[in-house]
Amino acid sequence: MHIEDSIDPELEGAAEINERDIPGQLPVMAVRDVVVFNYMILPLFVGRPSSVGAVNEAMSRDKLIMLVAQKDAGVDDPGTKDIYHTGMVCMVMRTLKLPDGRLKVLVQAVNKARITAFAQENPYLLADIELLHDDEVGEIGVEVEALMRNVREQTEKILALKGIMSSDLMVVLNNVEEPGRLADLVVSNLQLKVVESQAVLELLDPVARLRKVAEYLQKELEVSTVQARIQSEAKEEMGRSQREYFLREQLQALKKELGDVDERSQELEELRERFNKGSFPKEVKKEGLKQLKRLETMHPDASEASIVRTYLDWLLDVPWRKSSKDRLDLKVAHEVLDADHYGLEKVKERILEYLAVRKLNKASKGPILCFVGPPGVGKTSLGQSIARALGRKFHRISLGGMRDEAEIRGHRRTYIGAMPGRIIQGLKTVESNNPVFMMDEIDKVGTDYRGDPSSALLEVLDPAQNTEFSDHYLNLPCDLSKVMFITTANMTDTIPAALLDRMEVIRLAGYTHEEKVEIAKRYLIPRQIKENGLKPSQVKFAEAAISRLITHYTREAGLRNLEREIGALCRKVARKIAEGGKGPYSISTRTLHGYLGPARYLPEAESEMIDRPGISTGLAWTEVGGEILYVEVSLMKGRGNLTLTGQLGEVMKESAQAALSYCRSRRKELKLEENYFDDLDIHIHVPAGAIPKDGPSAGVTMATALYSALSGKTVRPDVAMTGEITLRGRVLPIGGLKEKALAALRAGITTVVIPHHNKKDLEEIPKDLREKLTFVPVKNMEQILKMIFR
Repeated sequence: MHIEDSIDPELEGAAEINERDIPGQLPVMAVRDVVVFNYMILPLFVGRPSSVGAVNEAMSRDKLIMLVAQKDAGVDDPGTKDIYHTGMVCMVMRTLKLPDGRLKVLVQAVNKARITAFAQENPYLLADIELLHDDEVGEIGVEVEALMRNVREQTEKILALKGIMSSDLMVVLNNVEEPGRLADLVVSNLQLKVVESQAVLELLDPVARLRKVAEYLQKELEVSTVQARIQSEAKEEMGRSQREYFLREQLQALKKELGDVDERSQELEELRERFNKGSFPKEVKKEGLKQLKRLETMHPDASEASIVRTYLDWLLDVPWRKSSKDRLDLKVAHEVLDADHYGLEKVKERILEYLAVRKLNKASKGPILCFVGPPGVGKTSLGQSIARALGRKFHRISLGGMRDEAEIRGHRRTYIGAMPGRIIQGLKTVESNNPVFMMDEIDKVGTDYRGDPSSALLEVLDPAQNTEFSDHYLNLPCDLSKVMFITTANMTDTIPAALLDRMEVIRLAGYTHEEKVEIAKRYLIPRQIKENGLKPSQVKFAEAAISRLITHYTREAGLRNLEREIGALCRKVARKIAEGGKGPYSISTRTLHGYLGPARYLPEAESEMIDRPGISTGLAWTEVGGEILYVEVSLMKGRGNLTLTGQLGEVMKESAQAALSYCRSRRKELKLEENYFDDLDIHIHVPAGAIPKDGPSAGVTMATALYSALSGKTVRPDVAMTGEITLRGRVLPIGGLKEKALAALRAGITTVVIPHHNKKDLEEIPKDLREKLTFVPVKNMEQILKMIFR
């Protein structure tokens, strides 16, 4: 039901109905957005089935119907609880049936009434009603007269402010002498809320009703005054802007006619046009136009002018709202990742998870990933592959050795030669606000008097803060939440704890022998053949030669040295072809020696080091991957001294002390005399003395070597071990198990002793690697000593 015109100010034609002619039960119709008052004549469009039924019922009886207001205009089928119970009995004066089935009716309010009970709810409302009468008003005193005059004046002011002033209406208002009727007439002509109008209707005391209307009028007058002032100011501002525009256009036209249009004016106009037409955040556009206005008042040769001009260029070049479209096809992304990198399933799974979330939630923020692993495992190239899989732009920032905080946040514009930081520069370079940012070597960021770049990165690499990243040069909030940040590190020890906590660490341990062979065949050899100007048909690599190249010419967790050696082979073949050789040339285990010379590493010779008591094999973790660690113990007559050599750190020295105390506590099992250790000097040495070593994980290795020397038993050469030892012989967990397992495999070790608490970490080790090694979880040294000796 829609209200076309709710008020008719002509009150003279209102028909008089005798109260005795109004029955005690009437059909009820709910109206939206209007409260009907006495003497009102209004047209209504009736479309709801229940309302049409109520009108038809009224027409079939005595043309009387009860109109009440809805509490909520949004309810399409109001029930008894959705309507007010006080309303007006109205006479249906005229009806017209429309082609669409709706009725257009003209009604006149007759008498105020209240619903006492509902006799029927379907198909239309039928209710018992009670007629209401205003309280008697005695002689109108000075106070009531003043109140009526105040109401008339306020109504006139409001109607004048709203621009709907009617002389006829004011004549009617001035001629009404009854307080109640004046209140009804004023409320019916003001656009008050339904709740406020209903409150006035329900008051039966005419003077109280008029006071309530006066309160509403005062409030409405204040609102209308403020609204009129706002409209006036807006109109003045619009007029001033239009005047300035026309004057500027006339000035340009005059200059053009005189031939005085200089390049600077044209350039400034182009800048203004770019700011007005471009898509910029509100604060960026405001600042840009402000600086442009300053630039217009400056002399072109002033130093400040060039600074402002450069600043404006940066504001225009930063991609504030320009994004590249994400490729959200998980199947295609998986194929791209597999095509670029072999293995690395955990990383690929994480990227596909991000894509899945992005597909379901477009507003999701970019993750902050940190790839931690030894050099050469493909951390940086993996970032490029991720960008290609996502269909995004890629930008790399090297953080290694960075010591100036301004590299991240930029310089203040007050400095000569100031410019934004590397983050904003990167966004400008890729021309997109959602690239993949690769931040290399985050563990090698330094600090000095110029600030701490790692602290500046706290805001960049925090999804909760980087939505309003502030660069010192721009001095405006820049949203970095759409950027996918990927950092790389060789180790996490040097990364500040607060920064590390903001990143999701994904560890890349290195590659097994089989993975290296496969990667060499798929990626490294084809790439080196192309880079050295060869054709695939001119050189062939035997798989056995690739395997021997990995075991005898390289020893690393990554692939850089392997690719270097493959490159050396390709260069030698390229020289032969350049000198007239026809080929094809075959690289086999037999020809490998001729190209690269003697093998640099002999894995089979390492196990021969354990040929006597006092030597054991341990596993160590370094930032370049896992390593084999040998511990040697020598016993000599002396005064009970312990000597430690091999550039051992403080933690490793303490592990040696703990190992000695454990062995002394086992004196009876070793069948040693009580004063045996008083006349004995013990020397513990860890070979490769030029390399600093530290950490607690060599504790069990030292204890085993010392026990072997004291007992005269030789340790099994095919067993390596790792774990921290306590004075009671308990074996505590360690880190870097996968890296250490790879190191054991490279050295030809078949059995690895690990702490029992690290048993859960075996799931992270590839299945093919677990099948080649036997892992023995232990809780204490007794278990090791039972299985370690020959």
